Amino acid sequence: MPLALLALAVAAFGIGTTEFVMMGLLPNVADDLGVSVPAAGHLVSAYAIGVVIGAPLLAAVGVRVPRRRMLIALMGLFTIGNLASALAPGYGTLLAGRVLAGLPHGAFFGVGAVVAARLVREGRQARAVATMFLGLTVANIVGVPGGTALGQQLGWRATFLVVTVIGLVAMGALAALVPHLPLERRGGGAADAGAGAGGAVRELRREVRALGDRQVMLGLLTAVFGFAGVFALYSYLASMVTEVTGMAESSVTVVLALFGVGMTLGALAAGPLTDRALRPTLYGALGALALVLVAFRFTVHVPWAAMATVVVIGAVGFMTTTPLQMLVMEKARHAPTLAAASNHSAFNLANAGGAWAGGTAIAAGWGWTSPALVGAALAVAGLVIAVVAGVLDRGASPGRRSRVVARGAGARDAGGRGVGDRGGAGVR
Repeated sequence: MPLALLALAVAAFGIGTTEFVMMGLLPNVADDLGVSVPAAGHLVSAYAIGVVIGAPLLAAVGVRVPRRRMLIALMGLFTIGNLASALAPGYGTLLAGRVLAGLPHGAFFGVGAVVAARLVREGRQARAVATMFLGLTVANIVGVPGGTALGQQLGWRATFLVVTVIGLVAMGALAALVPHLPLERRGGGAADAGAGAGGAVRELRREVRALGDRQVMLGLLTAVFGFAGVFALYSYLASMVTEVTGMAESSVTVVLALFGVGMTLGALAAGPLTDRALRPTLYGALGALALVLVAFRFTVHVPWAAMATVVVIGAVGFMTTTPLQMLVMEKARHAPTLAAASNHSAFNLANAGGAWAGGTAIAAGWGWTSPALVGAALAVAGLVIAVVAGVLDRGASPGRRSRVVARGAGARDAGGRGVGDRGGAGVR
């Protein structure tokens, strides 16, 4: 694998750490700023709002910016947002800092996925994208528990200062390791970033049209419902293991780290499986997620069984991310950046929606384990949408149907360009 993928993974590690570490620091932030824990919880939502807004907006703004320059700029904005969070004098400014840090999240992963796919040969694109996502999963094993412990010992501001340093390191790695990649143009050739405002408008229109493709929209909808199943449970996992399993509060960090281990295993498996058969991988992951969430309703009562199930939930849950990312990139293959970035808006909508659905079940008096069943129902809904999309795709005209990953070396698309230059894996 190219070293540039390591730079992308380092950046993903920093992004994953700052996204999830706030959950472990809420009591510290609330005490320091003199607000309630529920009010501090809005800092988690503020980051998600930044992602939802920033992903399509920044991706659209940067459609004519060279990929490497765009990645460095996005990581710079991320670094500034975390520095602003660390130095925030009050709750309002910290809220703004969290929104600012979240703005580049989706656009970075969208552009990064396109870059990762173009760095490797045909048939290995999903592995490359999964390698970038490994940084996000490792953040849940090392970055989030470590950042939580650091914040508890030295204050929550120290955690965000460390993330700021990680952002600076990632910027240097991106500048040093990511090669210059010319912008794609329909019909072959490389687009000139300085082609003028007219070219930028045409490029943006092309990205928006690609985003409106029916299969792209169904892929985004699958992400919203399917991944919401993960967060319906994950958002209340700490309360479940203390209130139902009977584990000590000190064990929560270990349980969260085990979830991160499962995410990493899922990312490692998803790459080669997606390259081999995208839709079956997605169907299998969503179906397995529904089943294991139902199982957790029963295993949560036994500590060792609960921890083992948490690993499996992390694995099958995160196994959905790579095929969904590759699906929208393939369906918008002539203009993949906006669609790939919007996929992360969909995932963050899933985070918020899943947490809301799980919390609603608890508030309704259905018990601490009810989010597991709610999550299973959401995963089934995602699976149904994915299957419908697959059926519709099979019924599409040959020119619009998904292509098989393995293509002949001399194959050409309608514009005469080699299919290996598209920067996206085919869909089976």
